[in-house]
Amino acid sequence: MAKYKQFAYCIVLFLYLIGSSIAARNLASDDDVLEWVKKDNRRFLQADIRVGDLNSTIKFYTESLGMKLLSQKDFPEQKYSKAIVGFGPQETHFVLGLTYIYGVDKYDIGTGFGHFGIATQDIYTIVENIRAKGGVITREPGPIEGGSTIFAFVQDPNGYSFELIQRPPTPEPLCQILLNVLDLDLAIKFYEQALGMNLLQKYDSPQEQFAIAMVGYGLNLTQTTVIELRYNYNVTEYTKGDGYAQVAIGTDDVYKSAAAVKLVTKELGGRIILPPVLIPEINTTITSFVDPDGWKTDLVDNEDYLKQLQKKE
Repeated sequence: MAKYKQFAYCIVLFLYLIGSSIAARNLASDDDVLEWVKKDNRRFLQADIRVGDLNSTIKFYTESLGMKLLSQKDFPEQKYSKAIVGFGPQETHFVLGLTYIYGVDKYDIGTGFGHFGIATQDIYTIVENIRAKGGVITREPGPIEGGSTIFAFVQDPNGYSFELIQRPPTPEPLCQILLNVLDLDLAIKFYEQALGMNLLQKYDSPQEQFAIAMVGYGLNLTQTTVIELRYNYNVTEYTKGDGYAQVAIGTDDVYKSAAAVKLVTKELGGRIILPPVLIPEINTTITSFVDPDGWKTDLVDNEDYLKQLQKKE
């Protein structure tokens, strides 16, 4: 009996050591995935919003904001139309996807989505152009008290807000997406770890009761599009509405990207809502998830994305 117990103990110890070894390898693998995210080839591809009047929206974005209509297509069987607008080709620029669903002429933008940002070298001219075309100016150009950056706010025909920011020439004029969050430090950590973004700027304004963090893939705010995470003091709930849909980000490996997101959601919240899959209609591999505040992101295979753009030409 004593020999049997000793043998059983050895077996248990052996299995424990094997399990510990496997766990250690998995941990190393997890660390590798999170480290890989920081080295992945990523950029903001597209943000998608729903609009009630596609033609008037396109007209505003092209004639008032200076964007170009990059593509437009109708899908009568699915009862919707889609247009892409931006300041440059999709291969190199962040763009907006506009979706019109037949028979729906208005959307609730909600209180959670803030605005898009556009960098311009001549903010006064663009504001006057918008005013001349009957656009809505919600804040006249000028700096905040004690600041030097000149900015203004305008509104598109659907009620989406755009911040115009006076800046020198930039490779990415469509430069910001503002999303309201309930825990700023948690949100920063999520976007750093799950998406490999850099914290480019953070500041607190107790006087105005808010704090801001800018996260993105460049080294400063003028290089690339950023997500502006905003925490408003004493606000405990936001409504998402049904207007703003998601942002799409390119990756060299959707499966590794999804693995990293899954790891981070276990600690910080959020969840994968679409595991990595090849979408037959567009022959593109993607995965989708929501962050701890419920904001949706699509991670899109870079190679597939470029192949689909080439087919459209």
